[in-house]
Parts: sequence; C-alpha cells; structure tokens
Amino acid sequence: MTGPDPVRLYRTVRLIRRFEERAIELVDAGEIVGGIHPYLGQEGVAAGVCAALAAGDLVTGTHRGHGHVLAKGADPARMLAELCGRVTGLNRGRGGSMHAADFGVGVLGANAIVGAAGAILTGAVWARRRRGDDVVGATFFGDGAVNEGMLLEAFNLAALWRVPVLFVCENNGYATTMPVEGAVAGTIAGRAAAFGMPATAVDGQDPEQVRAVTAAAVARMRAGGGPELVEARTYRFDAHHTFEHRVRLDYRPPEEVAAARLRDPVLIQGDRLPAEVRAAVDAEVEATLTAAVDFALAGPAPDPATALDHLYASGLTARTGGG
Repeated sequence: MTGPDPVRLYRTVRLIRRFEERAIELVDAGEIVGGIHPYLGQEGVAAGVCAALAAGDLVTGTHRGHGHVLAKGADPARMLAELCGRVTGLNRGRGGSMHAADFGVGVLGANAIVGAAGAILTGAVWARRRRGDDVVGATFFGDGAVNEGMLLEAFNLAALWRVPVLFVCENNGYATTMPVEGAVAGTIAGRAAAFGMPATAVDGQDPEQVRAVTAAAVARMRAGGGPELVEARTYRFDAHHTFEHRVRLDYRPPEEVAAARLRDPVLIQGDRLPAEVRAAVDAEVEATLTAAVDFALAGPAPDPATALDHLYASGLTARTGGG
C-alpha cells in the first residue's frame, strides 16, 4: 500500500460534499423522488477507508451510502442518474439512493436494511477467498446497527472463519433521532471484543487518520489476521433524511451542531493543501458535478413495461397476470 495522497483525499471529500449538496438541490426540484439521507459531515470516513483499499477489494454501505459508492470509484454522473431514477444510472434507475451498486469498482451495494450490509460482505469476501482471490472487504454501518442481530451474526462468522472484513462503524452519535447513549449498552468496541476481534477508535473527521488506521488494519487482514472493527467517531451535519428540511425535528441542540461543524473533514483536509492546489481541485469537482447533473437529467426514465425485468440473475422474466 502506498502512502497517503493528500490531494486525492481532499478531492474525494470535496466530491462527496458537493455531490450531496447538488443531490439535495435535485430533491428540492423534484428530480429525486423520495429524498435522500445526506452524508454531509461524514465524508472523511468513506474517503479515508476507501483510500486504503485496493481496486479489487469489496465494499458494502448503508442507506446513507452515496459517499461509500463515490469513494470507491463509481462514476458520479451515473450515480446521480441512479438517484434520479434514469436508465443511464448505475443500476438502470432501479436501485435509487439506498441500493446503488457498482460491481465494476467493488461496490456490492448500499443497503436500506440496518445492519444487513455486513452479512452480505462477509459472505462475498469468504466466497472470493475460497476461490483463491487476495481480497479484503470493508463494510460500513452506523451506531444504530450495533444492536442488530444480523450484524452480530456477521461478526461471529467472520471471526470464526477469519474472514478479512473491516467492520467500519460510523458513529455519528444518533440512530435517526436516538442518541447513542440511550441505545447502546456497553461500548461499540466491546461488541468486537466479545468475538475476539481487534477494535480501533479513530477521529472520523480527519481523512488521513482514518486512512492510516484502515491501512494498518487492511495489512493485518491481508496477512491472515482475520476481521477487525474500526469505530470512526464522526458527526452528521445535516438531517437524517431530507424530509427533515420540511419538518424540523428538535432532537439536536443547535449549539451542538454548530460546534461539530468546526471540525469539517473538507476543511481539515483542504487546509493541508496549498491554496492554488485546493482551488484547482474545487474547480475540477464543480465541472465534474455540473456535467453529472446534465447527464443525469438528460437520461430517460425506465419504460414501465420493463418493470419486471432484471428480477432474476438467469435473465428469466417474471410472469404477469393471475392463474
């Protein structure tokens, strides 16, 4: 694994930030139906983790998964088209915001089921290892998922069979509106300890710290060390879901949000670059996303007659009608 590239890390966090902001604009314009779960504030986690993975390594994400998909290398234009429900999207407009996948870059999918992505990735990495591939995986989940049985089952199987999966907990302090202190008995690291997995806490607002911790864990896992857990302590700057933009929920004190915004991963990483380099990256990102919006909006919507296509891997088309 090569050393950290501060420009690459900055470009990734900036791309995710501006992608999310442009996506929110498209939600407001009615182009993205149903809204999104913004990743604003947590960009350092996805950027740092994915920067430490190899191109062939695997990733699964969450309902707040745009950052995971983009950080692993998916095309922003096709990702935005997916959110807009267009056939030019990553998944032909059928995955949407919470189920976007890009197998070509190792993204096996975001997942709307809390805690489910860990089980999917554990099985996928195990299967690839059985085939002889030198692959590891990283699966993202929130603090609200650490009490889900499916995730704990994945911990158990990965630890028992020494599957090289990095379980990345994005602890942003809230499971929707529930503070982590009111939902998690014991500690998040303690969940890993119960299965004999090493656990490391890291400042999720600092992309370089996240990358360093991940790179060390990935090296151990690739050498046969088995699964590990990283608790990235981060903060969600925006709403749990864009629905909150219309119905303000009073569960976080304004001063708490304001204080958290002082540790913005985009600013933390941007301050490590010369001003002219940072400006050039910003301009590149803006051009990329302007083109992405144009591409997304130009794509056609799926034909309703094809609604039952792609249900089966074999290509079999589902039957319609009764009988």
